[in-house]
Amino acid sequence: MHAATERNINQGVKMKLQYKFIIVIGAVLTLTYMTILYYTSGLQNDLVIGQARHQARMLHRQLILTREWVSDHHGLFVVKTDSVRENPFLDYPNLETNDGVTLVKRNPAMVTRELSEYADKAGFGWFRVTSLKPVNPLNSPDDFEKFSLTQFEEENLPERMEIMKSRGTKVLRYIAPLKVKENCLTCHARHGYSLGDIRGALSITIPIDWADTVIKKNNQTIILYGLLSIVSVAGVVFLLFNVLVANRLSRLKLAMDSYPASKDLKHPLPSGNDEIGHLAQGFSSLCGRLEHSEKELRQAAEQASYNEKMAALGQITAGIAHEVNNPLGGLRNCVKNMKDSPDDLELHARYLPLLDKGLQRIEQTMRQLLNFGRDNPLLLRKLDVDAEIRECFALLEYKMNAIELSLDLNIAGSYCIDTEAIKQIVVNIGLNGIQAMEERGGVMSVNSWKEDHNLYIRIRDTGSGISDEIINKIYDPFFTTKQVGEGTGLGLAVTYSLVRKMGGKIVVESSPDVGTTFTVILPIEQCCDTKLQREPVELSDNGVTQ
Repeated sequence: MHAATERNINQGVKMKLQYKFIIVIGAVLTLTYMTILYYTSGLQNDLVIGQARHQARMLHRQLILTREWVSDHHGLFVVKTDSVRENPFLDYPNLETNDGVTLVKRNPAMVTRELSEYADKAGFGWFRVTSLKPVNPLNSPDDFEKFSLTQFEEENLPERMEIMKSRGTKVLRYIAPLKVKENCLTCHARHGYSLGDIRGALSITIPIDWADTVIKKNNQTIILYGLLSIVSVAGVVFLLFNVLVANRLSRLKLAMDSYPASKDLKHPLPSGNDEIGHLAQGFSSLCGRLEHSEKELRQAAEQASYNEKMAALGQITAGIAHEVNNPLGGLRNCVKNMKDSPDDLELHARYLPLLDKGLQRIEQTMRQLLNFGRDNPLLLRKLDVDAEIRECFALLEYKMNAIELSLDLNIAGSYCIDTEAIKQIVVNIGLNGIQAMEERGGVMSVNSWKEDHNLYIRIRDTGSGISDEIINKIYDPFFTTKQVGEGTGLGLAVTYSLVRKMGGKIVVESSPDVGTTFTVILPIEQCCDTKLQREPVELSDNGVTQ
C-alpha cells in the first residue's frame, strides 16, 4: 500500500516536471509569437500606410502633369452632349466649328473634377481642387483642407497627410499646394494671383479600409500557424522528455528503490554520455563504495561486539568470583578444621550451619544468574497479591532492625499473577531499599491499589537515594554501587526483566539523601488457564523519572 502510494506520488512529480517544461516552452513560444504578431501588425500597417502615401503622391504627380498638359494646350475641347456640361466660370465656355458642331472647353479644374468622378466610381478614391478663395463654391474647403491651406501659407509645407474616417470608411487624406505658374496667369491673373502664389491645393482621398482586412487576415494566419507550432513543439518536447529524461530517470529511480535490498541492481541503469548517464555511473560507483563501507562497518561492529562481550565477561567473572570465592574460602576453612578435628562434635555442630549458609549464598548467586539468563514462560494463577507482599516483607523483617515498615495495601482480591515473579520483584526492590537505609535507618512505605485495568505496587524508602549520574544504569546487569562481595548487580536487572515479561512497567523516582520510590505497574490478567509470556511494553527513558 505504502509502495503504491509512493509510486503514484513519484509519477505525479514526474508528470508535473513534464508539464513544467511544456508550460515554460509554450509560454516562451507564445510570448515570441505575440511579439512577432505585434511587430508584424505594426510593420504591415506601416507598409500599407506607406504604400497609400506613395500612391497618393503618384496620383498627385499624375494629376499635376495632366493639369499642366491641359493648361499648356489652353484647355481641352470635347463635343457638347446632354451629359457634357458647360463651365459657367469660363469667359468662353464653348466653341462652334465650321461644321456647326459645338465644342465645350475643359480647363484643368474641370478635367480634375471629371477624372475624380471616374476614379470614385471605380473605387480608386476621389480628389478635387480647393481654395480658401474659391471661384466655384463647390471647391470650398472642408476642415482638413482649410487647416492644411492655412499651414501651407504660414509654414510653407510641401504636403500634408492624415488618416481619418470619411464616408463611413477609413481613408488617407493627402493635400499639396498648387502654386501659380507662368501658364496659369492667363486665367488666374485677373483673380489677383501672382507668379509663385498659392492659389489653392489639390486634395486627394484614398480609401485604405482594405488594409485592415488584409492585416486582420495576416494576423489570423500568424496566430493559426503559431498555435500549430506551439502544439507541435509541445508534443515533440513531451516525447523527447519522456525518451531522454523521464524514462531514464524512472529506470534510475527503480534501481535506487531496489537498492540495497537487491544489490545486484537487477533494474538496468540508464546509459549515455550525458548528465543522466553520468548520474547513473555516479550512483553505481556510490553503491560500490557503500557496499565496501558496509563490509568494513560490519567487521568493525563484529569486533566491537566481541570486545563488548569480553568486557561483559570480565565484569561477570569478577562479580561471580567475589560472590562465590568468599563463601568458598570460608567453606574450605570449615572443612579443613573439621578434617583436623574429626572427633570434635562441638566444632562440627558450629561449622555445619556455616557450611549450609555458604552453600545457600552460592546457590542464590547462581539462581539469580540463571533467572536473568533464562527466558522461561510465566506460570499464572489466581492469588492474593496483598498477601504475597506481606509474606515478602515478613521474610525481610530480620534485616529491618532500625527501619520502620508502613504497609497500606488496597488491592483486595485475587488476580492472575506469577507467584515467583511477584515475590522476586518485591524482595529485590525491598532489599535495595533496606540496604539504602542500613547506616541511618528510616521508613519503608509500601502501597498497593487497583486502578482501571492495572495493579500498582509502590515501594518507597528514605535512604541515601540514587544520583543523577547512575540512575539510568540501575537496570544494567551486574551494575552495582555496593562494595565487592556485597552484591552482584543482578537484582534490579532481574526485576526489570520480570516486569516487562508480565507486560508491565517500572518507574523510579529518586533524589540523593531524600530517598527512592519504585512503582511497579502490572496489567490485570483474567485468564490463568494457560502458560503466558507477554510481550514487554516499550518504555521511555528506561522507566526512570528523575
